[in-house]
Amino acid sequence: MARRKFLCLFVGVALLLDYRFCKGGLGNISVWNVSLEPVGPGGPFLIIAEQTYFRRVDKIVLKDVYFGDIWLCGGQSNMAMTVSQIINASEELSLASRYPYIRLFQAGLRESYHELNDLDSIAVQWSIPTAEILGNGNFTSFSAVCWLFGRYLYDKLQYPIGLVESCWGGTPIEAWSSKRVLHKCEISFSIGSQIFEKNGPHQYTVLWNAMIYPLRRMAITGTIWYQGIVPDDWRIANVVPLFKKGSRDNPGEANTVLHTAQYNCTFPAMIEDWRQIFHQGSGGATEADFPFGFVQLSTDHHAVPDDSFPWIRWHQTADFGYAPNSKMKRTFMAVAMDLGDEESPYGVIHPRDKQDIAYRLYLGARAVAYGETAVVFQGPFPKEVQLKNSRELTITYTEELTVLELRHDLFEVCCCTTWDLSNCKWLFVPIVNHSINTLSLSLSQCHQKVTGIRYAWMEWPCDLKKCPLYGKDSNLPASTFMLPSAHNGVF
Repeated sequence: MARRKFLCLFVGVALLLDYRFCKGGLGNISVWNVSLEPVGPGGPFLIIAEQTYFRRVDKIVLKDVYFGDIWLCGGQSNMAMTVSQIINASEELSLASRYPYIRLFQAGLRESYHELNDLDSIAVQWSIPTAEILGNGNFTSFSAVCWLFGRYLYDKLQYPIGLVESCWGGTPIEAWSSKRVLHKCEISFSIGSQIFEKNGPHQYTVLWNAMIYPLRRMAITGTIWYQGIVPDDWRIANVVPLFKKGSRDNPGEANTVLHTAQYNCTFPAMIEDWRQIFHQGSGGATEADFPFGFVQLSTDHHAVPDDSFPWIRWHQTADFGYAPNSKMKRTFMAVAMDLGDEESPYGVIHPRDKQDIAYRLYLGARAVAYGETAVVFQGPFPKEVQLKNSRELTITYTEELTVLELRHDLFEVCCCTTWDLSNCKWLFVPIVNHSINTLSLSLSQCHQKVTGIRYAWMEWPCDLKKCPLYGKDSNLPASTFMLPSAHNGVF
């Protein structure tokens, strides 16, 4: 990639595209853009933009330009964690100089009550990776997850990768969503509305306006997202009725601070809204259904009075338990509930094992974004549940299993009185047997009617990489699930 190439754009008044005036505080500002024909991966290029106005010639020269795939990395503090904060930090930082064909860009932290035409602040202009950019401070320099994800992609693809970070710690999804998303999910708001000011901004739409919408003209390949944490300040007792979701008139579930019950609407709606705006803003260069990867919530506390974490994990998948699905097409998910880090000096909510997170996202990108059908990127998930002689429940999974332990406290059944299905309670049931892709649960604790089953419905289900169920070949953990749901009627 050492040979320099030239790509010259001679921009005159007759060739201006998308010419318009934007009213701002500094008066009328002329805005124009030029779209290039598709260019194959490689470089370096010189891009020369030249404009002649009467006898005056203005010229802008962009040097050392590469063409390749661009991935946008968004979310909150777990995406903002830098390489200096993760395990094996010194070794990871020493590798930066080996990847000159990965380029980094970081949006500055800004908020706005109105959609901005361009970024108001840039923290890192397009740059070659360095240890300083990747590890200069805590939560302040470039994202470790974003970097590792891009590095794994480059090692596989062997062509330039651009990584764009736009995230802010401690922020809710409402701040990253447009008014269209909030309207769709029936979340009322007004300009300046906010939830609970802690750490980052929580005003509705302000980060969409200032840190996402200005990037819409960029031709991106896809997005990865790490967001959804529930701070201690926002926890409330969860008195969710069995299998009831999204009820705003239930004061226990309808957390008006976090809109936890609406996450199964806001997250899919935000994805679709980003897709639409980036496709339009890039003149079609960004796919209308570009791939969107996300990290399912990890852990925070061993014992908590509510189950807000598993509910958000469930809602992150639009209540399917896996991705992609019919409501979240071309998405992929990295399960992280087996990566808890009790010793993290940055708070247990911030696990330091970002390598596994990034690698699991990378597998999803290979399968969903790059069409590698042979790549396994999901852990095992139930495909059939059978009740045998009322004493045993057998679950058949989508792939061969590795069962690390016959746990008695991760599977639960919803046990209801036969004559009154509203009189139900969740009971733990032990794993008593397993085979290639099935396992059996004892129902000795439930002498009534079983109407549902769920797995890992707790905030901290297992120690580091020691959840009981993994895919035999993929070594990926099984995800939280609850059946029956609106989409899986197995009982």
